[in-house]
Amino acid sequence: MPSSQTHSRSQTLSRSQARRIALAAQGFADKPHTTPTMRTFQRTLERTGVLQIDSVNVLQRAHYMPLYSRMGAYDTGLLHRASKGLKDRRMVEYWAHVQAFMPVELWPHMQWRMDHYRAQKGSKWWGSVPDGMKEKVLALVAEQGALTAREAAKALDDAGPQTKDHWGWNWSDSRKTLDILYMFGELAISHRNDQFEVAYDLPERVIPRIHLDTPTPSPEEAHLELVRRATRSHGVGTAKDIADYFRMRVDDTTRALNQLIDAGEVEPVVVEGIRKQAYLFSGSRLPRRVAARALLSPFDPLVWERERTEALFDFFYRIEIYTPAPKRIHGYYVLPFLLGEHIVGRVDLKADRKNGTLQVKGAYSEPGAPVETAIELAAELERLAGWLGLSAIEVDPKGDLAPCLRRWCEWATGRWVE
Repeated sequence: MPSSQTHSRSQTLSRSQARRIALAAQGFADKPHTTPTMRTFQRTLERTGVLQIDSVNVLQRAHYMPLYSRMGAYDTGLLHRASKGLKDRRMVEYWAHVQAFMPVELWPHMQWRMDHYRAQKGSKWWGSVPDGMKEKVLALVAEQGALTAREAAKALDDAGPQTKDHWGWNWSDSRKTLDILYMFGELAISHRNDQFEVAYDLPERVIPRIHLDTPTPSPEEAHLELVRRATRSHGVGTAKDIADYFRMRVDDTTRALNQLIDAGEVEPVVVEGIRKQAYLFSGSRLPRRVAARALLSPFDPLVWERERTEALFDFFYRIEIYTPAPKRIHGYYVLPFLLGEHIVGRVDLKADRKNGTLQVKGAYSEPGAPVETAIELAAELERLAGWLGLSAIEVDPKGDLAPCLRRWCEWATGRWVE
């Protein structure tokens, strides 16, 4: 049986081949569009599968960046259009990887996860729903429509603790209830407002009817579809890599992979230098070369599984946001720099929106980085600044790439300052 194939019978891929397959699967080998359209957006979403959401906004919100890294400078209104309304909605938020946008058609395939949370009768963070609060919250949302937690708390006169301990997560009972009901699938996230606050609504006012009316797949059927999509988005990966994409159990993922192998959709492969069994999505593209140049968000699907990033790209990466400043090695918000098929550097960035400046707090090359790394990084920083609407780039002296970046300031336009 194909699902029982051993390493000796598997196709062997070089590390370079595996990298190029992974990059193509994520959309880094797609032909660029001069002006990204909704069609470009949809193609990119199909490549990434999910877009992780994070509240840190030191540069740009996490869910916007993977699209930029693949499409280039795009109108963020495309994402807003795709994630609002009912008729034309393409994405919806759920706990898909972590908090993430996912294709809206996956809503039925998350019912097993919603059932799991429901069986726990609450949340691992908040405990159970406070007595009587579920009925109050559902009645309020049904009557008034999409509401933020702040609006619900005000309407229900439920301010909650007003302290800053526990990282400030002293949520009111109504806010906890909204979040728990969202995890259960009894509420859905309609949109986020200008303050990035979540607005909750009834699923039938968020999820298009065609998806709500889809028969709920069994957990095994849902796992199969999620693993199919994760393997397609990875191109090639181990069972652990693939399981991480939708935060599934490795044993459930392996069972689904074996089914996909039997169906001819996936094949087991060996990647040189990687001891664990890997899996290749059948029909994955293997380009002769990848001419990518992109800054990657710390939450980009290409690098979020750190062991895979190290195995494929020989790039050791840890986000240091929660590391005390004196102990940080590279900085607070550090983005890997992809050039061709290699990650050749990393750069600590901050958008100073008040002064219209992209601040380069540190810029570092990786061992073996090509001589053109600084020049290519300079061009990418200029492109990023333009997309963010920032008029200048300020380079601090930290990091081995910083001096060369600063020298480019001498002849570049007024966008660059020291």
